Amino acid sequence: MTQNIPELYGSLVFSDKVMRNKLPKDVYKALRKTIENGTHLELDVANSVAVAMKEWAVENGATHFTHWFQPMTGITAEKHDSFISPTGSCEINMDFSGKELVKGEPDASSFPSGGLRATFEARGYTSWDPTSPAFIKDGTLYIPTAFCSYSGEALDKKTPLLRSMEALSQEAVKVLHLLGKTDVTRVTTTVGAEQEYFLVDKDLYEQRKDLIFCGRTLLGAPAPKGQEMEDHYFGSLRPRVAAYMHDLDEELWKLGIPAKTKHNEVAPAQHELAPVFETANVAVDHNQLTMEIMKKVADRHHFVCLLHEKPFEGINGSGKHNNWSMTTNTGLNLLDPGKTPAENTQFLVFLTAVIAAVDEYADLLRTSVATAGNDHRLGANEAPPAIISMFLGEELTAVIDSILNDTYFKNQKAIQMETGATVLPHFMKDTTDRNRTSPFAFTGNKFEFRMPGSSLSMSGPNVILNTAVAEMLSHFAARLDGVPADRLEGTVHELVKTSLEKHKKILFDGNGYTDEWVEEAEKRGLFNLKSTPEALTCFTSEKNCDLLIRHRIFTREEIHSRYEILLENYVKTIHIEARAMQEMVQKDFLPSCLSYMDHLAETAIRKQKLSASLSIASETKILKTLSDLTEQISERLSALTIHVSEAEGMSDVLKAAYDYQSIILTDMEMLRSVCDQSETYLPDQYLPYPTYNKLLFSV
Repeated sequence: MTQNIPELYGSLVFSDKVMRNKLPKDVYKALRKTIENGTHLELDVANSVAVAMKEWAVENGATHFTHWFQPMTGITAEKHDSFISPTGSCEINMDFSGKELVKGEPDASSFPSGGLRATFEARGYTSWDPTSPAFIKDGTLYIPTAFCSYSGEALDKKTPLLRSMEALSQEAVKVLHLLGKTDVTRVTTTVGAEQEYFLVDKDLYEQRKDLIFCGRTLLGAPAPKGQEMEDHYFGSLRPRVAAYMHDLDEELWKLGIPAKTKHNEVAPAQHELAPVFETANVAVDHNQLTMEIMKKVADRHHFVCLLHEKPFEGINGSGKHNNWSMTTNTGLNLLDPGKTPAENTQFLVFLTAVIAAVDEYADLLRTSVATAGNDHRLGANEAPPAIISMFLGEELTAVIDSILNDTYFKNQKAIQMETGATVLPHFMKDTTDRNRTSPFAFTGNKFEFRMPGSSLSMSGPNVILNTAVAEMLSHFAARLDGVPADRLEGTVHELVKTSLEKHKKILFDGNGYTDEWVEEAEKRGLFNLKSTPEALTCFTSEKNCDLLIRHRIFTREEIHSRYEILLENYVKTIHIEARAMQEMVQKDFLPSCLSYMDHLAETAIRKQKLSASLSIASETKILKTLSDLTEQISERLSALTIHVSEAEGMSDVLKAAYDYQSIILTDMEMLRSVCDQSETYLPDQYLPYPTYNKLLFSV
């Protein structure tokens, strides 16, 4: 029976309630000041926090602690140390100091650094992030930390995010003060990350080398039924999946992760989990934890949770929608239009800043979601195109049109929804619809960035979004600074109008999947960066480097190190996929085809021996087809092998990335096409792996 939910929620978190009960009042106040205002934390405060944190952790069964960090691998890392401190023969104390809380020292040489650190330069530091609560998992106290090199360069995904949040807060507060909101001292960005995933049976997974090594299927003919009947989306949960989701919720709730919504997604075996909004830094930490817990709970239910963006060809892949907004320390959502958005000056200023930021730095936003896995998904029917545009909805579009044309905007009145069934309760219709083809859509009081892939750390997109908006707000603050009160309204109107005129090309409310939009976007001068190598070249452009350096998000060296890491990850990913495909085809699939051909030939010979009048036309026909197909498989396998060997020797990582994208991926697609065609002729007992039929419909 489920434990009382309020008692369960956050029971393994060193939460504000726990701190308030465990810490002396002055220490608690000092820690809250650090969390809320970003002020420095003194060592004596850290010592008091460490003692209370250790006592609480031990009370809850923890024996170890770890500095939990997010290196450039895209996943999390941890090194566990016990609390024990020997005091004599077979005697110990359970100790934990402020120094141990504040700083750790993992080996920095074994994590990706993009050339920032030589292999022999091993020292690196983890530093406690007090804004993200510590928690207990598997008998260990987890302390969220940042990770930097001995010389201070950021080697992780948390540090740039914290920097970007600070940059946006500073610029947003300046603008708000100029607009008269002088009581605001801090602005935080809030994020809710909707997480899509697939569940497959563990026994079937373990028979697929491609899923084990790559997270996606490299071979596989489509099942007779896919998602065309649209019967899986929001469908009733199968008992085994429902049990998994129930346990997942409980595990997440214990860790204070506000898992809210769960449902079947469009593709068979695909599902989604959505949380309540949190501060961006905590939301990113919680999403990393969510992905880890999803896999852990799946194993308990004899499932495997697939987080790859496109694990199955021919059906929807998985994304992670980044719902983003800005909130003041006084409780205002800066993207809430209110009942009269045309008269809401504050909202219009911040809306315009976001529009300008997305237009000006669309290439950086595309770069922030660029991975080998996401390239398979972007532009397909379940995901936005690689072209970044913004959707505002009818009402806000009308508001903007009225500003641009200097016309009066008449507020849309709330309309009662007419369903035609009088028994149904009355409710009011929203003033705008949703556009699922838009990469960046306004959805009430937030923007939904739909481009991130399901396995991606949410840090990258939010770093860029925060920084780009901070840049636009800094321009707005400079324009409004010193303007007399009696001229402020007119100046704000002119500022908003001028900015919208410059950046309105990013606004699009139509179908983003059409060829007409691709042509229209090109005319507007919008980026269409279809592949990761194309996108990554924008990361180091002078304009983008200037932005990130000016707001102290990255140094130039940190930018180039990340560029190198992202390119290398792309090359390594496709290289592993190519090698896995070679092995599957060479060792497993081709021999299976040949075995079945032998069986057909033997059957034909036996029939001929029994009676010359027996027809062997069917065997001969299939043999001829499979013979032609296996010859094509051999030829395409040879081409793939040669091209992989050539790419392996390249020292220029950008050229290698383009070769993997344009040549090797093409080789793999051609080889897959022939293998999948051959698969349709092989009985299941001859196939070396489970088919899509079993993978997608066996749960």
